[in-house]
Amino acid sequence: TDADVTSFDGGYGSAYLAKMVGQKKAREIFFLGRDYSAQEAYEMGMVNAVIPHEELEDTAFQWAQEVLGKSPTSIKMLKFAMNLTDDGMVGQQVFAGEATRLAYGTEEAKEGRNAFLEKRKPNFGEDKWLP
Repeated sequence: TDADVTSFDGGYGSAYLAKMVGQKKAREIFFLGRDYSAQEAYEMGMVNAVIPHEELEDTAFQWAQEVLGKSPTSIKMLKFAMNLTDDGMVGQQVFAGEATRLAYGTEEAKEGRNAFLEKRKPNFGEDKWLP
């Protein structure tokens, strides 16, 4: 719709979409302003899954519970690292070295390593996700 009303995303959104779906598809989306189905969005890589509306909340809760079972520090650092890709490879490499050094010294890392060696599910503690 943007091009229909003399509006455009000249910033992050258009570049991010091109990164997600490729330049040609992003140009189609922005230039033509068409509506796409959930299945089409999935096939383009814009969404991770197509979930019926009545299952959406339960699915989101299930995914959140899966993430909550992971190392909080790892999840935080992965999110940070994925966002840093726009800073180029130098920023990514510096971040990776520092983040790895930081993470390996945590109690979570010790618990993760011990759980792996003991062939059990790690217990990172329920309160780790609370501010």
